[in-house]
Amino acid sequence: MLAAARAGRHALLVAPTGAGKTLAGFLPTLTELVEAPAEGLHTLYISPLKALAVDVQRNLLAPIDEMGLDIRVETRTGDTPHERKVRQRARPPQILLTTPESLSLLLSYPDSLTMLAGLKTVVIDEVHAFATGKRGDLLALALARLQRLSPGLRRVALSATVADPDGYRAWLAPYGDIDQVTLVQGEPGAKPDIAILLPEGRVPWAGHSGTYAIPQVMAEIETHKTTIIFCNTRGLAELIFQQLWKVNELKLPIGVHHGSLSLEARQRAEQAMADGRLRALVATASLDLGVDWGDVDCVIQMGAPKGSSRLLQRIGRANHRLDESSEAVLVPGNRFEYLEARAALDAVEAGELDPDVFRPGTLDVLAQHLMACACAEPFDGGDMLHEIRAALPYSALPAETFESVLQFIQDGGYALRAYDKFKRLTRGGDGLWRVTLPAFVAQHRLNAGIIVEAPMLEVRFRNGRRLGKIEEGFGNSLSPGDTFFFAGLALEVERVEQTDLIVRATAKQARFVSYMGARLAITATLAQRVRTFLHDRSQWRRFPDDVREWLEVQEARSALPAPGQLLVETFPHEGRHHMVAYSFEGWNAHQSLGMLITRRMEALGLKPLGFVANDYALAVYGLEKIEDPAALFSPDILEHEFVDWVQGSALLKRAFREVAIIGGLVERQHPGKKKSGRQVTFSTDLIYDVLRKYEPDHLLMRAAWQDARARMTDVGRLAHLLDTAAETMLHVDLQRVSPLAVPVLIMIGRETVAQSSAEDALLMEAETIAAEAMRVD
Repeated sequence: MLAAARAGRHALLVAPTGAGKTLAGFLPTLTELVEAPAEGLHTLYISPLKALAVDVQRNLLAPIDEMGLDIRVETRTGDTPHERKVRQRARPPQILLTTPESLSLLLSYPDSLTMLAGLKTVVIDEVHAFATGKRGDLLALALARLQRLSPGLRRVALSATVADPDGYRAWLAPYGDIDQVTLVQGEPGAKPDIAILLPEGRVPWAGHSGTYAIPQVMAEIETHKTTIIFCNTRGLAELIFQQLWKVNELKLPIGVHHGSLSLEARQRAEQAMADGRLRALVATASLDLGVDWGDVDCVIQMGAPKGSSRLLQRIGRANHRLDESSEAVLVPGNRFEYLEARAALDAVEAGELDPDVFRPGTLDVLAQHLMACACAEPFDGGDMLHEIRAALPYSALPAETFESVLQFIQDGGYALRAYDKFKRLTRGGDGLWRVTLPAFVAQHRLNAGIIVEAPMLEVRFRNGRRLGKIEEGFGNSLSPGDTFFFAGLALEVERVEQTDLIVRATAKQARFVSYMGARLAITATLAQRVRTFLHDRSQWRRFPDDVREWLEVQEARSALPAPGQLLVETFPHEGRHHMVAYSFEGWNAHQSLGMLITRRMEALGLKPLGFVANDYALAVYGLEKIEDPAALFSPDILEHEFVDWVQGSALLKRAFREVAIIGGLVERQHPGKKKSGRQVTFSTDLIYDVLRKYEPDHLLMRAAWQDARARMTDVGRLAHLLDTAAETMLHVDLQRVSPLAVPVLIMIGRETVAQSSAEDALLMEAETIAAEAMRVD
């Protein structure tokens, strides 16, 4: 890394967790500041998480203090006080730690142009976490701007899990020229020590939470110094936290950490971990990335990992020493999840990471960036287009598309141009674009950002202490006297005040908060490994007896699909006709497919009643027998039913709401007050209806379609499934439910897991269905 810096080259460092990546990324900066001490901003460090920036400050300050260096290091995130932000622009530290959103905001201030003119280095940590998404689009545009402000700027990116180094080198390099980027690869560390937890050697038929293993998880906590328990959802994190406390006979200190908790609650948990005061922390993806606590000696994954790269990241939170194995335990929720956990272990052993898909940058993000640039200074359209094309996601942006984005910021587009509130940019007689009114500058800074949460309610006690936020949809279902678990506490609702939910602690039985957030789907590479397990009998000897028996009876009673085959089973069960398709395309794609197939069944007179899905299979049920499943899986379903469904559902409206907020058309906040989620939704729904009627080809309508197709429905995986279904389908008509169908079938009527009592009922029902499925006669 030092050699690359001395040669003035950009660098991508790929090295395992615990190898010292962060310090290696900063070492050239420290060296340069020792050799030639200077005031002013030298290095920007960009991290995907606020917590990571604070953590790095802690780990960077120690060596700086030990060496007695006169170097100032500060953070700048959404949590940084306003006065400090103002002071930073006037008298910046030599090293500033920030996030992509805070950097974009910084670029909207005129004095930042002077502050950033002498910038020497940008260090991007955990680059894999955002390079392929909208936050990566925003960061790529910010890098292009920084490079123009400081042409000699050097770019550095760090990651432990990169499947395609050249893809990241192209993303990092100005104009995608990978020859400008040196690839530095660290030595591989000790292989992780991963086990799959199987209480009494049995794997449940159903469920996703792994609560059956809570006593064993508690035993792991008791025998380790510090444990992080990862959950795939915030709701599950609260559930597991409560379940652990029920069996925590030693009263060990255990915390909970997820993105909906208040800043204070998260910081308390992080500080307690850093100080070694917690024996365990139940967390979500909020701690996936490099928050490094040296005392963590065990990581537990509740439920399936969903991807080998994510599993490696999470395992990497344990034992930050390169020469010692990280210890991890996986707790599969059901039999398919056992196969997925085994597949993830094999992928990690083989060094196989999930592929990263780089795609063109989105136009709503571009609109936000252009507005930020205009807030800082007027710009020439031609110069700006040249600058933007230096960012890989926008390198092929057509000039006419760029003009349409400028036109959108200028007046909102054809259908909205009569309203002054949408006229944010003006082109002057000098040909330069500038902000129309100062009020639009304040509006941009209040509302900028890429992460659009569902409308939220603040949860707080009567004395004002804030616990965090819950989604408005769940909050609106609560009345005074209702109880729910949140932030590790049982809470009773006292009243609702506009955007606040006032609560008090209670000892009453409570339910768990549900969240709408995007669900993690199994990656295609992991799904392929699971399919191979089903087909390759030589692998079965590695499985527990009950999993092996499950597959053997399935093979005898029905069939097991080959890796390229689509197995579809039809059978009667409890007075209904069922069809189960084992397509392994992930939960999101299966949800979309279930919607489409039930619409087509309706049109064909098959009287559908509903569908359920998991990552591995889709089950549809109705009143009429499905004689010809192939007719339901034809590719034209994407041209007809898909378009009708998306346009008629809340899906497109939700996508439009996000792009309208990111693109700056609708503000979340006004100076001095904040809109409720309901007000924002009402505003975006009104505009959506106007545009759909009068300007369906509007820039934001196109962006919403792109979002709805790609992100919310996994339409790429769906299209592949439908394109190949006809030639790969194996239809087996059965007299009763098959063993392979049990995990998905018992989800009917039980899509949401609430109390542990509901989970118990689920497991009992599963055993009943399983007994029928496993009977050989």
